[in-house]
Parts: sequence; structure tokens; C-alpha cells
Amino acid sequence: MQFSIVFKTIGLLLMIFSFTQLPPIIVDVAYGEQQYPVFLTALLITLISGLGLWLPFRHSKKAFRIREGILVVVSFWFVLSLFATVPFLLTESLNMSFSDAFFESMSGLTTTGATVITGLDDLPKAILYYRQQLQWLGGMGIIVLALAILPMLGVSGMELYHAEASGISRDRLTPKLTQTAKVLWFIYIGFTLACALAYYLVGMNAFDAIGHSYSTVAIGGFSTHDNSIGFFDSYLIETIAVFFMFFAGINFSLHFFVWRQNHINHYYQDSEFKTYVAFLVFLTLLVFIYLFNTGQYLSIGEAFRVALFQSVSMATTTGFISTDFSLWALGLPVLLIFASFIGASSGSTGGGIKVVRVLLMFKLAAKEIKKFIHPNAQINIKLNKKSVPDSTLVSVWGFFALYVIAFFVIMLALMFTGLDQVSSFSATAASINNLGPGLGKVAANYGSISDSAKWILSFSMLLGRLEILTLMALLNRAFWRF
Repeated sequence: MQFSIVFKTIGLLLMIFSFTQLPPIIVDVAYGEQQYPVFLTALLITLISGLGLWLPFRHSKKAFRIREGILVVVSFWFVLSLFATVPFLLTESLNMSFSDAFFESMSGLTTTGATVITGLDDLPKAILYYRQQLQWLGGMGIIVLALAILPMLGVSGMELYHAEASGISRDRLTPKLTQTAKVLWFIYIGFTLACALAYYLVGMNAFDAIGHSYSTVAIGGFSTHDNSIGFFDSYLIETIAVFFMFFAGINFSLHFFVWRQNHINHYYQDSEFKTYVAFLVFLTLLVFIYLFNTGQYLSIGEAFRVALFQSVSMATTTGFISTDFSLWALGLPVLLIFASFIGASSGSTGGGIKVVRVLLMFKLAAKEIKKFIHPNAQINIKLNKKSVPDSTLVSVWGFFALYVIAFFVIMLALMFTGLDQVSSFSATAASINNLGPGLGKVAANYGSISDSAKWILSFSMLLGRLEILTLMALLNRAFWRF
């Protein structure tokens, strides 16, 4: 293991991250709420720490391999969450413990959206902006952002990108990594600006529009109000949120190809996209029919409005709330939690198992049924009209096996901390799928659970954000053999 290049890279990334404290300072100056010393202190602490890691190894020219890439990605998400706690700890408006602050920062950066904070409507604007910004940075992955900068500083980034983007579609993009990172961020920023403008035009003030555009495009779910999107009680705002949650849940490589070739056919020709759309339509109709038939909403329009918003929000793992879905009758709350298991598309800012993996598992199951009926038949599994290699199928099932094992271990660990079964199940699903809202004791927020449960869930959020394999590789003894 070449630790010099690891420390050098983490130091560089920390120095880059330190300057993200500047926008909250600008927001605070604009609103005059005297929070700028908090963010200035956080900037200096992060910058000096990054400089301290980088200076001793600044002349290191060792090659960057996949093992160093994995270690940097996992370490940096942990270290970044650690330094992101500083504003939460220093501000007097929150009075947070270290466990709460780390949970909040990890939730933000992994775009989970679970929170321990109440009274959001009364918090200083700079703190609210900072929470939203954490999700925005974590949405595309701050490491992918850094890949557009690190090559200029003498750090090769291909191994970092492969470790960060562990989805099976990662190789579909251009091999020019710096160019790819820049284009992806231009698309990401474009979506954010369009979303903020749309929110503003239909009634949000400028601050709320910018803050909610961050968490919408990042599929994060943090809000500047305790009642989330439900605070605005606006059909137009919910419609815009649905539109941008939907597009943020699409594989960004598809957006990349549409941008590069200026043709939308890439959407319609993609198997995962068609499955993604079909799943959202089916879920919305199912929730709508149950809501209307059970009489929870007397108006067809109101039932459809709520069903559409909550279905898309939960299925894409955004976690925005327009109404308290945990109070719905029958199994609808559990159904929406289960929808997050499928999640958004691979290569999107969403969480979950990802649509393409679920699609391949269904195709493989169908193949086994056909093989049982016709033992001698040669049946190929195809995706986008191309045969899927056996190695990819093995990888998908390996991921699913690790996912199931991790899920049950985390859920049991939460139950041993004293959480009931419903709360443990939903909290595990909400964290490992980077969803946010749960059921039972975690339906409103996570402030009432124990510190040990918060640390377990923080680990679960990171596990889900890195799609399990990256973090599990680090925990394997073979990884550390020199």
C-alpha cells in the first residue's frame, strides 16, 4: 500500500472542500445573522488539516493503483463527514452532540436526507444553506468534481473514479476522465439552475428555491422547513419537484450521450430507462388506486397528486415529504419503503439496489424458469439488445448477496440498541438505500434514537453511498496484504 499518495490526495481534496465554506459565509453576510465566524473557523481548520496532510508528501510521484483509489474514496467520505461536522458543532443555534453532528453531515454528503434536527424554520439561513449544499456536493460525488482538478496537480484519477462510481455502467463514458467529470458537472449544474429557476417562478422565495434545487437534483431530501415540500402546499411546486427528481434518477451517462450527440433517442433505446419509467408509472397507479379506494382522499385529483409525488420521491430515494405517508392505511407505507430498494438508475444521484440490477435479476430468474422447462435451450440474457456477459451477472448477484447480508446485520444491530422491529427495518432501509424518512420512531426524524444507533446508521449510509463493494473491499484482509 502506497500511503504517501493516499495522504497527498486526501490532503488535496480536503483543501478543495475547505473553500465550500465560502458560500454559507456569503449567505450569512446577506442575512446578517452573525454565523460567519463558524464557517470561517471551519474553513481554516479544514484547509490547515488538508495542507498538513499534503505538504509532507507533495513530491510523491508514485503510481495510483486501484487499492489506493479504494482507500482514498472510503477514507475521504469518512474524513469529509468528520470535518463537515465543524459548523454543526460550533453554532450555538443547534447545540448538537458530536454523534448528532456526524450523523447529520454523513446524511447530507451521502444524500440520505435523514435528520436529527427539528425547528428548521427557525434556524439561521447560513446553517440551512450549508445542509443543502452538503447534499448537492455529495450528489454527483465531490471526488468526481475533484477529478477535473487533480490531474492538473499531478494526481491521476482513473482509479479514484472507478472506486467512486462502482455502478455497472461506469465504462460507458468517455475515457478522457477529466473531460467526463467536467461535462457531468456542467449537466448537474444545469439541472440545478433550471430547477431553482422553476421553483422561484412558481412561488418559492430565492433562498428556498436554491436550497431545494440542491436537494432535488442531488436526490437528497433535506429541506429548509420541518414539513419538507408539504410546507408550501403547492401543486406546481410538487410537479416541478417530480419532474427534476425523475430526471435526476436517470443514468447520467444517458444525459451525457444526449448532450454530446444532441439526440434524445438514447433515452428511449435504453432498457434501464424504460424499466425505470414503467416502475414509476406502476407504483404511482397502485398507490393512487389504494388511496382513493380506501377513502383517504375524496378527490381523484388530490389522491393522484399525493400518490404521484410520494411515489416518485420514495422510488428515486429522494425522501421529500408532501404528507405524512407513515399514517396511510394498509401496507402503503411499507410498499413505499420497499420501492426504495429498487431505487433509481445506475449512474444517477439516487440510491437503492438500482433499476438495472433488479432488471438483470428478473431476466436471470426468467431464464432459469425457461431452462427448467427446456433444459437444452440456449438462452441469452440481453440488455440494450446486447448479450450480458456471465461475469456481469455474477457481479450483480454478488452485490445482491452482500446487500442482503449487510441489511440483516445492520437491522439486527439496531434492534440490539433497543429499537423496535418496524423502526429498525425502516431505518436500515432508509439508510442503506440513502432514502431518509422511515417508519415508527424514525418517521419524523432520528433525534430520539441512541447514539450507538446513529453510528450504525452512519456506517449504513456510507455503505449504501459507495454501493457496498467499495467499502466491503476495504474490510477484507486480502486488501491489506502488501
